Amino acid sequence: MAIKNPAEWGAVQLAATGHVLRNIGHAFVHPDIDQSLAPEVRRISFSDLREVLAKGFDDFGAFRDDVLFICLLYPAAGLVLAEAASNVGLLPLIFPLFSGFALITPFAAVWLYEMSRRRERGESTSWAEGFKAFASPQAASIFKLGLLLIGIFALWLVTAMKIYGATIGPEMPTSVTSFVSDVFATRRGWALIVFGVGIGFLFALVVLAISVVSFPLLLDRPVSVTTAVATSIRAMRVNPGPMLAWGFIIAASVAIGMIPVLMGLVVVLPVLGHATWHLYRKVVV
Repeated sequence: MAIKNPAEWGAVQLAATGHVLRNIGHAFVHPDIDQSLAPEVRRISFSDLREVLAKGFDDFGAFRDDVLFICLLYPAAGLVLAEAASNVGLLPLIFPLFSGFALITPFAAVWLYEMSRRRERGESTSWAEGFKAFASPQAASIFKLGLLLIGIFALWLVTAMKIYGATIGPEMPTSVTSFVSDVFATRRGWALIVFGVGIGFLFALVVLAISVVSFPLLLDRPVSVTTAVATSIRAMRVNPGPMLAWGFIIAASVAIGMIPVLMGLVVVLPVLGHATWHLYRKVVV
């Protein structure tokens, strides 16, 4: 199997990835949607992001004992996946697994949105009450959108492996040392990093656009998946600066939360989850 020129392959792969993601977006945001039925979207400022994060920390403080134990499942699952990948010789998948984790967190945090929603309404709240979100009348729509994110995550893993094969080569590394050397000490490795980060950013941008407020909206109101995703995309268009900043906050926080051995996610994920609910309340009328 010949190794293609990285620049030539990167351009082709970027175009192909963009085409696939455009098709996904078209399937979920049908142009015939009746916008008169869609919720209104407000303009927000960067200062609003500080406010929603503060409210996220406040909710985390109120629910700390309820969420810490459950959130231990996230780093535990990540470590199990990493161990499995290294054991079967799929070391190139470890970074895509961890970096792609942010692609499915909007779905994984639905129970946190429900806890914030119930606290806001003055209702009884616990981790068990939070999981009632998955038994709500909107559960089918929530799972449908969640499956979309899981599909995008799977597509990202496939794409990441193709990037590895086209830059470094089809052979799997024989050890962690040889893998690190191939990635950081060769031109092919730096091509892998550049194209991987670039195409990964495209995936993250698409997920941010379709999910930034869609899951809380589905939880809060009897709207369709199409309406929820269309509203989320509209929120992104109306507030491009703050929404891109929010995406950066999520990415940076998840990256920091992975140090050491993913245990920081025990705090990072609930804070971001609760804050996302408050962001939805700021953006959607």
